[in-house]
Amino acid sequence: MKKEVGKEEVSRRRLVKNWVWGLLAVIAGSEFIWFSGSILKSHRKKSSRNKGEKIIDAGLVAEFKPGEIKAVPQGQFYISCQEDGSFIALSRTCTHLGCSVPWNEEQNKFICPCHGSTFDKKGVVLTAPAMRPLDYYPLRIENGNIRVDISTPIKRQKFEGSQVVRA
Repeated sequence: MKKEVGKEEVSRRRLVKNWVWGLLAVIAGSEFIWFSGSILKSHRKKSSRNKGEKIIDAGLVAEFKPGEIKAVPQGQFYISCQEDGSFIALSRTCTHLGCSVPWNEEQNKFICPCHGSTFDKKGVVLTAPAMRPLDYYPLRIENGNIRVDISTPIKRQKFEGSQVVRA
């Protein structure tokens, strides 16, 4: 059965076929927009997450003795209490190839198990192959509590007094 529309004749089959193709095009377009939006949204979350602070409470100042090093597992860093009572938050990641660097209490230094780099209590390189000190995290002391921002480690070429915080 054919129906006349103006000068053209349109069959029911062609009409249904056009509707099906149109519906498929709308669905495909919607999926493309949804997919593109989800990629952009996840990228935006990552970039905003990197810009914000992620604060870890590392303990009370009173809990530390001068010269003591404590691991903070939830932030994957160390709090190093210097001999003068100041603090620095050191990354656990070796600056040579990224291995996790443990603190060796007996030898009083950080020793990389991968290639043997060693670092002192301030994260300064004692022996190569690492060429620069351990990265550190911004630290502040609020009401006797040590708070560390682990959102971005700070790379450094040498130790400077401004990298420690005095209690």
